[in-house]
Parts: sequence; C-alpha cells; structure tokens
Amino acid sequence: MNDSSGGTERLPGRDRRRFPGISSRAYEHPADRSALVALRKLSGFDTVFKALSGLLTERSLRLLFLANSVRVNDEQFAHLNAMLRDACYILDLEKVPPMYVNQDPQPNAMCIGLDAPVIVVTTGLVELLDEEEMRAVVGHEVGHALSGHSVYRTILLFLTNLALKVAWIPLGNVAIMALVTALREWFRKSELSADRAGLLVGQDLRASMRGLMKLAGGNHLHEMNVDSFLAQAEEYESGGDLRDSVLKIMNVLPRSHPFTTVRAAELKKWAASRDYQRLMDGHYPRREDDKDTSVGESFRQSASHYTESVKNSKDPLMGLVRDIAGGAGDLGGRLRDTFTGRGGSGGPGNGNGNGNGNGNGNGDDDSDGSSGSDSAGR
Repeated sequence: MNDSSGGTERLPGRDRRRFPGISSRAYEHPADRSALVALRKLSGFDTVFKALSGLLTERSLRLLFLANSVRVNDEQFAHLNAMLRDACYILDLEKVPPMYVNQDPQPNAMCIGLDAPVIVVTTGLVELLDEEEMRAVVGHEVGHALSGHSVYRTILLFLTNLALKVAWIPLGNVAIMALVTALREWFRKSELSADRAGLLVGQDLRASMRGLMKLAGGNHLHEMNVDSFLAQAEEYESGGDLRDSVLKIMNVLPRSHPFTTVRAAELKKWAASRDYQRLMDGHYPRREDDKDTSVGESFRQSASHYTESVKNSKDPLMGLVRDIAGGAGDLGGRLRDTFTGRGGSGGPGNGNGNGNGNGNGNGDDDSDGSSGSDSAGR
C-alpha cells in the first residue's frame, strides 16, 4: 500500500513486522492451500463465477449494506478504519476492501463478494472485543480477502441456497449437498488460515486467544483462563469412545467454522511452530511466485497433513483407523472396545506379552499416536 500514513497511524505501542509481497500460501492451512492452488490454476474459473455475480445477489448485498449499515471511513468508526488500513499495510494488500458495521447483537464478521471483497462486522462483535482483539479479527478478514476466500465463500452460500430450493429432487439434492459438504470442509480449514493471518497482523497471541475465548464465553474474561480453555480442546479431541467420535463428525458437518476451542488450540500450535518463526524472520513465499506453484506438491502437502493428523490424533475413531491400517488382530473385539470405551490402548489379546507381529505393531502405533500429539497437523 503506497499510502504509508494508513499503515503507521494509531499503531499499537510496540514494533510489528510488515510482510511486503507476502503470498497467502505463507499462512494457509495445507488443506486450504491445496484447494486454492488448484482453483487458481483453472484458467477463467474466477472470471466465470464473477460473471455470475448478478445471479449470486452480490449487487443486492452491496446495495443492502450501503443502505442499511454504516460504512467505515475516517468519519465513521474511525478506529476500525485505522485497523483496516493497518492490516492491509501489514499484509501488503494494496486495495483496501470496504468495511461495514451492521446492527446485529450476534458477534460475527465476514468477508464476501465475487468481483471485490467486502468486510462486514456486527455491532455485537465491536462491543465485545477490545482494540487488540478486534485488530486480530480485522486481520482475519483481510486474510480471507488476500487468499480469495470471499469468492469461494459466496459460491458456498449460493450452493447452500440452491440445495434448499431443489430439496424435492432426490438425486439433484444429493449431488449438491455432496458439493456443499466438501466446500464446508474446505471452508473450515480456510478459517484456520484466516486465524493465522489475524495473528500475523496483530502479532499478539494473547489477544487472539482472548478474542476466541470471548466468542465462546462472552465478555467475562475475569471468569476464564487460557490454559483451561485449551484443556477443553484436548478433552474434546481425546475424550469418549467411538460413539462420541461419530457425534463429533455429525456436529461439525453442517458448520462453516471449526469449534472455538479447536481454533484456539490450532492457532497456539501454529504460533509455536518453526514455520511461524521463519515467517516472522522474513522467510516466506512471495506473491510473485504464486503462478509457479505446483498443484501436485500442494496436494501432497495436504495429504501429508491429513496422514499426520490421523497418526497423531487422540480421537478414538482415528485410533481405530490406525489399528486397521496396521493390521490389528481381533478386529471385532477392538471395534467393540473402541465403541464402548472399554479396554486399553492395545486391545484384548494384543498386549506386549502376546509376542506376535500384530501385538507389537499395534503397540507401536498407539505409542506413536500419543507421543506425537503435540505436533499434529503441523
């Protein structure tokens, strides 16, 4: 952004790094990155969907926000305008997206639009967060804009509405809902990417954590504790039996966002990673190299991420998947014990004393899963 005043006014009283020419690949979650790299390689993909903007009610949305919300500028919500310009300066996004404040007690923010992204924050969010927490949220939305998530989010909204309209056509609805389910899985990962962008803008992990805690428990920080909040994520991942694993899947499928404790845990792990440290040291992929990015390599990284997630997960279902992949003996008994929460990690008849290949292999798998849990997904 050429106007340096927009990036230097009202900055926090601390030094923060700026990332000239940064590519969104620097902070994108592997699963999010692979989908975006593939879509960007499809010549004319964005152009086609942008041409459909009239059908996707983008013009209607813009007019609605213009008529019924408050546009952020130097005269209206000036502190938010300074945050927005600052976030674009930090991430080197030259065109500052328009931002609107919408009257809604529900804390929320979104980045939508096909032709050009628009950021919307609700009054509930503005009233809930302090300045540094809000800075992370604005950075989150600018991260969406830099990645181009707004295009695909708008497509998701369109397909979701279409699924409702054709629900009476059995096969048609099934096909569209399959697309919607896949897009939701991608979009949940894109939210993790945007959380990382918010951290790059605010460069204050504590503020990012506070914001997520407030989204979960309201404006009662004196009643909350970060360590206890993160312990909830640990309990959510590892607790229960196979029935709970199935319920977790059913609960998350209709959601566009990961659960809040999961987001907090994922962001904390990324902030402690070598990738984050290298980025903060100025070593990151540049936007000018995006066109040369390999689709195959991006998908391999995504596949590697999911493999590591299964390997290191403490979820009972993922433990069963590891056992099946490792050729666990007495699969029926293992399935029964996993489903009911009974039995040890080795399962009946598979302890170290068994002495056969299945017993040793099964024990090794379980050991790897527990010892590597801290690095899951990184």
